Amino acid sequence: MGQLLVRGLDERIIQTLRQRAARAGRSVEAEHRAILEQVLGPEMESFADVAARLRAQSPRQRTDSADLLRADRDRNRGSEP
Repeated sequence: MGQLLVRGLDERIIQTLRQRAARAGRSVEAEHRAILEQVLGPEMESFADVAARLRAQSPRQRTDSADLLRADRDRNRGSEP
């Protein structure tokens, strides 16, 4: 995991973060993480979004599974005596 160092913060921001962390029963660092996740979470790409993007980039032709089953069934019919 990465680290983030924020310099030059106004003392009021630091004090407010400490108070907010205390109310939530967590450390200042945990509160800082929670705030960042709350604010940036919606912007982060979900698994479903990544999967959809990768599917769209895939050069393979998509085939309906029913077509595959039919082809397999037909192939097996031809090999029976």
